Amino acid sequence: MSSTVTDTSALTRLKSAQKSAKGVSLYSRFVNRPAGRYLAAGAYRMGLTPNQVTLISAGFSFAAVLVVAFAQPTWAVGFLVWLGLAVGFAFDSADGQLARLRGGGSAAGEWLDHVVDCAKLTALHTAVLIAFYRHPGHFGTAADGWLLVPLGFQLAAVVTFFGGLLTEKLKPKAGPGQGAGPSTVRAVALLPVDHGVFCLVFLLLGGGAFRWVYTGLAVAAALFLVAFLAKWFRELSAVLR
Repeated sequence: MSSTVTDTSALTRLKSAQKSAKGVSLYSRFVNRPAGRYLAAGAYRMGLTPNQVTLISAGFSFAAVLVVAFAQPTWAVGFLVWLGLAVGFAFDSADGQLARLRGGGSAAGEWLDHVVDCAKLTALHTAVLIAFYRHPGHFGTAADGWLLVPLGFQLAAVVTFFGGLLTEKLKPKAGPGQGAGPSTVRAVALLPVDHGVFCLVFLLLGGGAFRWVYTGLAVAAALFLVAFLAKWFRELSAVLR
């Protein structure tokens, strides 16, 4: 009985200690964060630390990456890859929530979280490049130009990740009640560049449509990068150092 009370108490505390939903897509707000909340409550009950949860996230994510790179692409394999990536992404949300539940995280923990995220992004697109190279007949990627798609996607994803982090560090912190609230239109518009939505493309790994949907998301990532860079530069131009 006491463990049930503990879990319920942890979930209640987590619900009231969520990060702002501003700039977050619908998937992260309504799927990934709630899933991470339950995982964080379970980790809290088990006595895990946020860093241990980060490493669990890395384990699921990099296992999926290895499967993409070296397994024969089939529909079943695609499902397993999506599942590993989705669970890893949920644990990625859980580590920060667990840190807030425990009273706050550490600089080392935040560093570890960001390093794992960056490594995951880089490795995943590298794995797709390897898959395109190893199975050109399956994916329809016999022409060398197709190998540029994951390289371009990787560049857009990593620059967006780094640019967003650096902008967050350089911008002044908004005070309580300052700034606009979450926008539903923005939350929908951000879906093409949400990592959880990106993970869904691997459900198509067993068929030739994978390269086209993956390429479409790569184009979206490049267009969003241009928009983000312009927005971030404009915002930081007003900041006096």
